[in-house]
Amino acid sequence: MRPLLALLAALIPLCAVYGAEPNTLTPEQRKDGWTLLFDGRDTEGWRSFGKKEFPAAGWDVENGWLHHKPKGGGGDIITTRTFRNFELTFDWRIAPGGNSGVKYFIDEKRGAPIGHEYQVIDDAAHPDASHGPKRQTAALYDALPPVNPAVRKAGEVNRSRIVVRGDTVEHWLNGRLALRYGIGSPELQAAKAASKFKNEARWGIRFPTPILLQDHQDEVWFRDIRIRPLLPKAGG
Repeated sequence: MRPLLALLAALIPLCAVYGAEPNTLTPEQRKDGWTLLFDGRDTEGWRSFGKKEFPAAGWDVENGWLHHKPKGGGGDIITTRTFRNFELTFDWRIAPGGNSGVKYFIDEKRGAPIGHEYQVIDDAAHPDASHGPKRQTAALYDALPPVNPAVRKAGEVNRSRIVVRGDTVEHWLNGRLALRYGIGSPELQAAKAASKFKNEARWGIRFPTPILLQDHQDEVWFRDIRIRPLLPKAGG
């Protein structure tokens, strides 16, 4: 029994962090300010980019996952709420050969879903990933690469985290920090100049933002999407 008791003791802290089941919050998490952006049952709180309604096709709820069907259409979806300083966590899995992303610093006035993208992709099989680490899982897409990301293969569940606090942004993957960058930093400015976003005036600055899930025509699943506000750093 001792090994079993040791295993249960190890699992208790994980339950405190992630909740007893996906798409749920513990009382401690609620006290810490966490809210669910997806409850595993419906799409309340989400709508199509540039529209008031949720798409009629392409996206659905499947066994507790917010699911985009392969070549199903529907377009990108965004939260109806916006956030400034926040910690966002989410589970995801990508179909073999698939590509998607989670975006922030999104401004619908641009008319296009351009923003900072946490890359979600099958690094082993999608052609875009062959361009290098700046287009691989946990990257700031086409700008900054992750460092030794703890990525799992297509079809397996990954857990990601995005932290925006003042001018500091972090990308986490499966419990490990994959990328940290500073808004307005020389590093980010140089990365922008070398990227496809070099002529996008509002790329590389921060402002209140919805969270966007990308329709890249491939099959992808998201669940346990939760967020909490953070106190800004000085000047944030």
